[in-house]
Amino acid sequence: MRMTRRRALLGAAMSITLLAAGCGSSDDSTDEAPAATTVSDADVEAALQAGGNLTVWAWEPTLTKVVAQFQTKYPKVKVNLVNAGSGNDQYTALQNAVKAGTGVPDLAQIEYFALPQFSLSKAVTDLSAYGAKALDGTFSPGPWTSVHSGEKIYGLPMDSGPMALFYNKEVFDKYKIAVPTTWEEYATAAEKLHTANPKSYITSDSGDAGFTTSMIWQAGGRPYKVEGTDVTVNFDDEGTKKWTGLWQGLVDKKLLAPTPGWSDAWYKGLGDGTIASLVIGAWMPPNLESGVKAAAGKWRVAPMPQWAAGEKVTAENGGSSLAVTEASQAKTLAYGFLKYATVGDGAQIRTDEGAFPATTAQLTADAFKNKEFPYLGGQKANEVLSAAATQVATGWSYLPFQVYANSVFNDSVGKAYTGGSTLQDGLKAWQEASTKYGQEQGFTIK
Repeated sequence: MRMTRRRALLGAAMSITLLAAGCGSSDDSTDEAPAATTVSDADVEAALQAGGNLTVWAWEPTLTKVVAQFQTKYPKVKVNLVNAGSGNDQYTALQNAVKAGTGVPDLAQIEYFALPQFSLSKAVTDLSAYGAKALDGTFSPGPWTSVHSGEKIYGLPMDSGPMALFYNKEVFDKYKIAVPTTWEEYATAAEKLHTANPKSYITSDSGDAGFTTSMIWQAGGRPYKVEGTDVTVNFDDEGTKKWTGLWQGLVDKKLLAPTPGWSDAWYKGLGDGTIASLVIGAWMPPNLESGVKAAAGKWRVAPMPQWAAGEKVTAENGGSSLAVTEASQAKTLAYGFLKYATVGDGAQIRTDEGAFPATTAQLTADAFKNKEFPYLGGQKANEVLSAAATQVATGWSYLPFQVYANSVFNDSVGKAYTGGSTLQDGLKAWQEASTKYGQEQGFTIK
């Protein structure tokens, strides 16, 4: 699989209290004094020319070529690229290294929803002193907002996941279903398809925290507010209820395939047409190409359905930052690699390798927007996806313990998919579980 996909995080959750600030160092880092008030571009270039050792923890496969090209350009820098596990596995390993005070990498890939957890604990470095604020406008709005905590910047975006509607055109044409432009049309299409063929569903959903929060985001819900250690968790807002009202109807009428995402059965359904569409991040095409080869030429992409006709609003689903750890003893050198990988030559390398960019230069390039996707019937899909990147709704925040919250999602909201509760009741239970955990970690929860 060439792109990072959006995953529900399961398994052990991280404890905020275990993330001590800046108490370790990378075993391979070059000694370096703490950052001055500001570090100039000349300072960064000097560090790159002088060289040294860097350790990068990341699972994203396109970084392999980035590292190779970087080392060709800066032969005195040795980059040790380590896959310490993806998502929660890496976060747990990073947490343990920080706690132990040894083995902490210089840079780490951290998904946007998990970044607040590491920034609040000061496990990652505020990049403002290195000139990161000058990059305002370099990235699309969603990812750029996601790496901020107030005025501080705790990572640079590697990629993005503005949402869109991927659909099986062959199935839609067969049952004379028009591509829905609103959620009302989407619900009508779901019923029409399943009535015409009881084995086919408009989409699948068995409960996924990332999908749920992204859908609430697009609907205007803002359940999380964070100001330092003061946190609000409230799923009783109008936007949340707008989404649960629609989605509960699909659940009650059994119009959603009860197939877990990324399972063998899910791939099979995408291939044989029994799962006819996905509302998902823009990083999806390489996953279809590699995992659903039988449906080559059948799929297309369209804008995400809207809550009101004529609107153009979407949300992010997935995507990662690359952050410099506070424990690194080579922060200036690390920032040099970070800029190369995210806004320098590495941004184009990763785009060419199949990553969906977060940089406006790549998103607006004619070559990118005019790229034809044979898998998608020759469609210039990036025209749709690039536009979606500019339409991400503002004002969204994640919890500073979102990793934990996501890990217990299926214990509460997940029950709504099996008839154990409603989505709204499930979200209330999720809110209560998140509140309890946050209070135990020392947060003031409102």
